Amino acid sequence: MTTEPLRLRHEYKHQVSRQEDLVLAGRLRRLFPHDAHAGADGSYQVASLYFDTPYDTALREKLDGVDRREKFRLRYYGERPAWLKLEKKYKVNGLCGKRTARLTREEAQSLLAGEDAFLLERDEPLLRELYHKLRGSLLVPRTVVCYDREAFAYPPGNIRVTLDRNLRTGRGPLDFLQPEAPLPLKPMEGLTVLEVKYDAFLPDLVRMAVQTWDRRASACSKYALCRRFD
Repeated sequence: MTTEPLRLRHEYKHQVSRQEDLVLAGRLRRLFPHDAHAGADGSYQVASLYFDTPYDTALREKLDGVDRREKFRLRYYGERPAWLKLEKKYKVNGLCGKRTARLTREEAQSLLAGEDAFLLERDEPLLRELYHKLRGSLLVPRTVVCYDREAFAYPPGNIRVTLDRNLRTGRGPLDFLQPEAPLPLKPMEGLTVLEVKYDAFLPDLVRMAVQTWDRRASACSKYALCRRFD
């Protein structure tokens, strides 16, 4: 198991309409810089493959609101999986955090093929933890989740505000590294997920910038939404 101290942050999610998205995006673009990795239009694709147990432990704990829970995912950014991250996302009493490890495309392919010995060879705590979860908890790849993200940063308070659009799924886990495979299913047609993440405090400038007239705070899990189609 990983023994590093947990670094926890606040994270709030809200579903907003297309009209609210337009207002928010215009306001945020005037106030804050885009993510350094964004494309010419300020956004980029995020593709994730979530793992779960045969008993859907991660999904059930999310739906039940368990105070202390975790989930593993593979993730890459952009149109091609040139490099990937393994992430363990955890939640403790309403606060969130994550640990990450870099994977090559070849390592990710091995992992999807059930060849996981390299996780021990790398001698990294997170990779060792995943190895034991694959064997002990029978974690398996379950669901592909893709969306287009526009991200903004504000250094005071280590603030990150994101607008996640066009949520889609439908690609089989074994096709995760094949970007040309179709993603026909859209569980949030016409809606955007606004996420606000920060450390100890949320400055008034950011608090006011993300206000809309009809914002709906919700425990909006993209993984849970996409699992509806399994």
